[in-house]
Amino acid sequence: MARFIFISSNAAWGGSEELWSAAAAALAADGHTVTAFKEGLDEQEPPIRRLRELACTLHDLKRLPVLPRRTSSVIRFLSLPVSYGLLLARLRLGLARTPRPDLVVVSQGGNHDGLYLADLCRRMNLPYVLIMQKASDLYWPIDSRRERMRAIYGSALKCFFVSEHNRRLTEEQLGMALPHAAIVRNPFLVPWERRTDWPSQRDGLRLACIGRLYPKEKGQDLLLRVLARDKWRNRPVSVTFYGSGDQRAGLEDMARHLGLTNAVTFGGFVRDVAAIWNEHHGLVLPSRCEGLPLVLVEAMLSGRVPIVTDVGGNGEVVDDGATGFLAAAPAEDSLDDAMERAWQRRDEWEAIGAAAATKIRTLVPPDPAEAMAAALLRVAKPAAMPVNAEASTAHT
Repeated sequence: MARFIFISSNAAWGGSEELWSAAAAALAADGHTVTAFKEGLDEQEPPIRRLRELACTLHDLKRLPVLPRRTSSVIRFLSLPVSYGLLLARLRLGLARTPRPDLVVVSQGGNHDGLYLADLCRRMNLPYVLIMQKASDLYWPIDSRRERMRAIYGSALKCFFVSEHNRRLTEEQLGMALPHAAIVRNPFLVPWERRTDWPSQRDGLRLACIGRLYPKEKGQDLLLRVLARDKWRNRPVSVTFYGSGDQRAGLEDMARHLGLTNAVTFGGFVRDVAAIWNEHHGLVLPSRCEGLPLVLVEAMLSGRVPIVTDVGGNGEVVDDGATGFLAAAPAEDSLDDAMERAWQRRDEWEAIGAAAATKIRTLVPPDPAEAMAAALLRVAKPAAMPVNAEASTAHT
């Protein structure tokens, strides 16, 4: 049996947390020892409860043993550098008290937000791998940190990316090749079995825009501006925004300001993702940056039509005009063009959704968590893995 330590760089819980937590649960269920460090453990999250049930050891990096929780929060509010220093001290102490692992898995929401955590592992001479959930032209590392980043990436035993775009962009930002990189897939929250239902189009087309309400990255403002154009106002098309975020009120006010109250609704955060596709015909995703959106994979698995910007790994899974529609850029005119092409072929949507369902099943495995767990076990204990192990779909 192997010992694994998982470290997450995210303070909140989001889609980027699903892969490491599900892989950790799969390893723990197989009898391996799993310890996890994360800032702000939410005991109400089902994956956290699952890890507790599997007797995993979980540490909240936000809680400092010598300081009350409220004092820690005040320090973080007043000084981020001091807060990060305390967090690193907490992690160093936790790692020192934990039996030496066979592998440390550092999970990042982006491609450099958690490298200070990985650097601690490097300096402590612990074997580690990196998971990168997103890389974006919006976020370039500053020059003063690039040499350290190159050392951290170079010392990792493996670098896991969720899309080829993210791997390529990271290599460009670092100015170095990553021959030890591999592509992996995130767990999805809809059934693998194909759906055969299709919502009635009698009253028009219903689109779902699913994601954190954060226009800088998710581009909901672009979609609202397109919907405000005269032609869309006069068409039976509605959009439901699903998700939560600190900018929900701003987006709601924007929708009201543009007079879109009849065409746009806000559905909040929904755990039952499959239920969204009971009533919606397609996904519209106007993102400015992505890794490979979990909601895109889920929409395609559910046989619904994706209309997405060509960012991140979107173009790697959507064949424009065949299994969905790609906007050439995260810009209003490009999004409008993709939506217009989709509108003109609205009578074909059910067939396009069926084609999307077929295509995505050739690109993602039925159980990405098991695949990720097998890939990690091969890195941690290569000699212990059977020669014909086929559980992982990670590939270079």
